[in-house]
Amino acid sequence: MGQGRVTIYDVARHCGVAASTVSRTFSDPARVNAATRERVRAAAREVGYEPRPLARVDSPGRSRTLMLVVTDIANPYYAPLIKAAQARAIERNFTLALTDSDESPEVEARNLRQLLAATSGGILATSRLSDDVVRQLAQHRALVMVNRDIGGLPSLFVDTAAGMRKAVRHLAALGHRRIAYLSGPRSSWVNGQRWRAAQEEAGALGIRAGFLGPFAPNQQGGHEAADALILDGATAAIAYNDLIALGTLHRLHVAGVRLPDDISLIGCDDIFGADLTVPALTTIAGPTAKLGRCAVDALCAELSGRGGQQAAQSFDAHLIVRGSTGPAPAATGGN
Repeated sequence: MGQGRVTIYDVARHCGVAASTVSRTFSDPARVNAATRERVRAAAREVGYEPRPLARVDSPGRSRTLMLVVTDIANPYYAPLIKAAQARAIERNFTLALTDSDESPEVEARNLRQLLAATSGGILATSRLSDDVVRQLAQHRALVMVNRDIGGLPSLFVDTAAGMRKAVRHLAALGHRRIAYLSGPRSSWVNGQRWRAAQEEAGALGIRAGFLGPFAPNQQGGHEAADALILDGATAAIAYNDLIALGTLHRLHVAGVRLPDDISLIGCDDIFGADLTVPALTTIAGPTAKLGRCAVDALCAELSGRGGQQAAQSFDAHLIVRGSTGPAPAATGGN
C-alpha cells in the first residue's frame, strides 16, 4: 500500500465500500451490518490499517469507556452478566472497565470516586452503597443500577422476590410447614426483597418462615448457615444465593444430613455448577445475560440524552426444580 500511513481510503478501495462505511465500522459498528463489518475488518488486516481509538478517546466529550462494578468477581453469577455487558459495549463502540468492590461499600465508593472521572458512566451491580451516596455520585456521572431500585436512576433487576414466592409455594406443596431463609448481607437491597417476599408468602399459606443469618454470600457463609439450620429444626431452607446454598449442601452432607430426605434446599441465581451437585440444586433463575445487555443500553441512553426518567425494568424469575427439594420428612409431619 505504499510507504505512507494506511488510511480508511486504502481499506475502502481494497474491499469496494465507501470510506464512510469504513469509518463507521470502527467508530460506530452498530450502524454497519455484520457481513459488511467483517469484510471491512478483514480488508483492514490485509492492508495493515490500524484504527486510532486513542484519538477518539482524547477528543473533547468523547470518552468511550463504561465502568461496571460488581460485588465479588469470584461469584459465578456475574460471569454471564459481565460477558453480555462487554459484548454490548463493544457493539456500541465502548470499552468496558471492570472493578470488584469485594462486598465492601467503602471499597466500592473509593473505586467509584477514583475511576469514574476517567469514564463516561457506570453500571453498579448489586451495589452495597446507600441511596444517598449513589445519588451523590450520579450528580457527576451517569449511573445505572443492576439488582437495585433507586428512584430517579435507571434501575434494572430480576424479580427474584416473585421467585421467592414460587419457592415458598413449592415447599408448601411438598408438605413443609417450617422453612428457614438463609440471609445474605443486610446491606443488600435484593436480600431485603427476597426475605420480605418469603415471609409474606409463608404467612399467606399459614406456614412458618424463620430468618437465619446474615451470612457472607459465599460457600463459607453456607457452611455457617448449615450449622444454624441444623439447630433451627426447619425441614426446608431457601438461601439468599446459590453460593450460600452450595456451601450449606456440602456442610449438611458432611454432617450426615440427607437432601432432600431430611432437609430440602433452594438457592437463587442458577449459577454454573448448580445442576452438577449431588443432588442437583433447585434454584430461582433469571435472564442474567439479558440484564447485562440492557444495563449497557440504559447507560448509553442516559449518555445520549435519551434516558430521561426511565422506569425501573423488572425481569421475570422462574423456579428450576431439581433434586434438592422433596416431600417433608414423614417422621416430623413437616411440623
